[in-house]
Amino acid sequence: MQMTFDPAAFMAAVAAQDADALRKFFVDDAIINWHDSNESFTVDEYLRANCEYPGDWRADVVRAENAGDTPIFVAKVYDNEGFAVFVTSFVQIIDGKIARLDEYFADCGEPPQWRKDMNIGRPIGG
Repeated sequence: MQMTFDPAAFMAAVAAQDADALRKFFVDDAIINWHDSNESFTVDEYLRANCEYPGDWRADVVRAENAGDTPIFVAKVYDNEGFAVFVTSFVQIIDGKIARLDEYFADCGEPPQWRKDMNIGRPIGG
């Protein structure tokens, strides 16, 4: 099945904190779950949490796949101050819009010192 929405356009609206553009991606009664903080949001709550989040943001989709009829994508969300996270999103689409969005956040950063001391691994990218 083809992805019925554009993850890059969605993440651009997230980074721009554009509530009007974001709302168009969702069915009215969509559920948004942020599993790492154990929070579940309505669309209005999600828009408020995302659009009132302090700072100026960028977002780059680094991978997008389909698992059957479930689009999955990973994006790097970051600011100019050095803060960055990866978000992995599992999306349920109904009638071309997001009905459920399950997101998992992971910090971007250096490996812990104990692993550096093992002298194993290498950077993924330049």
